[in-house]
Amino acid sequence: MSEENIGGEEGIIEERRKKLDALRSKKIAYINDFYKEHYASDIHSENESFSKEELEEKNITGISVAGRIVLKRVMGNASFFTIRDSSGDIQVYVSKNTVDIALYEDFKTWDLGDIAGVEGKLFRTRTDELTIEANNLILITKSIRPMPDKFKGLSDIEIRYRQRYLDLMSNENSKKVFIDRTKIIESVRGSLKERDFIEVETPMMHPIPGGAVARPFVTKHNALDRDLFLRIAPELYLKRLLVGGFERVFEINRSFRNEGLSTRHNPEFTMLEYYEAYSSLEKTISFTEKMIQDAAHKINGALKATWGEDEIDLSKFVRVSLSESVLSANKDLSNSDIENRTKLANYAGSIGIKVDDSFGAGKILLEIFEKTVEESLIQPTFITGYPIEVSPLSRRNNENPEIADRFELFIGGKEIANGFCELNDPDDQAERFAEQVKAKAAGDKEAMSFDEDYITALEHGMPPAVGVGIGIDRLVMMITNQTSIRDVILFPQLKS
Repeated sequence: MSEENIGGEEGIIEERRKKLDALRSKKIAYINDFYKEHYASDIHSENESFSKEELEEKNITGISVAGRIVLKRVMGNASFFTIRDSSGDIQVYVSKNTVDIALYEDFKTWDLGDIAGVEGKLFRTRTDELTIEANNLILITKSIRPMPDKFKGLSDIEIRYRQRYLDLMSNENSKKVFIDRTKIIESVRGSLKERDFIEVETPMMHPIPGGAVARPFVTKHNALDRDLFLRIAPELYLKRLLVGGFERVFEINRSFRNEGLSTRHNPEFTMLEYYEAYSSLEKTISFTEKMIQDAAHKINGALKATWGEDEIDLSKFVRVSLSESVLSANKDLSNSDIENRTKLANYAGSIGIKVDDSFGAGKILLEIFEKTVEESLIQPTFITGYPIEVSPLSRRNNENPEIADRFELFIGGKEIANGFCELNDPDDQAERFAEQVKAKAAGDKEAMSFDEDYITALEHGMPPAVGVGIGIDRLVMMITNQTSIRDVILFPQLKS
């Protein structure tokens, strides 16, 4: 009976369960002794150049594949079906002349979504399609629920995210994004290892939240009877390693920030952080450029990228200071206004920014930048010269101590990277921690805590260094042209 005539998903499930019961009674449900030797993509790449006659002459036998049945055409005494494995699709031909008649009749009852194993030889059909002529078939796993409609696919975006397995099963483009994500991470890791960076692992549960200005998740350690915090960044631990003698370290890590959900934010995300002793901000900017270019070229074969409605040119990155970018976008502000808190506060209020009494001129300037400049930075742009007030872990600039030796990289109007020369003066760092504690007491839930052990580490002496954090999820979004972070995270956090 065709599933089209059964009526509704419940009817299909009931009919498939009957088939599963029959398999159970024969003790052949959920087979675990079929071992595939080949992948669909390899079969195509290794044999695509052979003509029908050449394949017949070569007589390539012993092919064994396994995967999900995604297409099936039963035509009496012979049938075609398509197997999909992790690498791609391959067509299979089966008939009463190539397998046992009882097996063939049994095959005709198999359903789309079932996982099957196939053994046979290669040939080309009359339409010149590379195909496996099966001499043996085995139903490995019975699919109880039907696959998504092969023509409509998954139109419900909520189901795509909540049941990612259905999305991957039916959407080759979605699967490619995640394969590309792996390749991007491999490229980034390769760029770092080429420069002798050492990959390390640091704790995901911290006794004190730190390393970034963000609100942490809190958990409880029962045996120690104390709170622990899921890391918001690995920064302070990686810099402890600089104190210990490592000079080039990196970690590709999961971090957690207790913030809202959006197309740009997921509370659990992937970040790359790397630190290099005895380097300079300029050298680090250049290295960051090349690392991103190499990753983009690996996926797209070029330094041009389409991201939503924007065409991104990754062959050139521009650099501009935070104050210059704000003045350029806000003609009512003058150069003398930049350090005048009163004028900045009045202007910020006039454009709808709520200014807290605790905000200094630097914090207000950043708020104006985020509202009026950030989204306009479509082409790759390094913003430099951040106020020290909003850079609690950055080294002060030698010429202007109110400015940090820091940059942020924006592409497509989104922050991609944050980097700075690390503060290694323990007394200066202690003062800034103290300011963060005051801000937290005043109600800033994202302000940092005072990390005494980190100050102790700095007192032992940390070499001058530059550190960078890159949001892997946003980097993948840009390179693969995805406009929502949910499309590059396999299992994103969603509202109930």
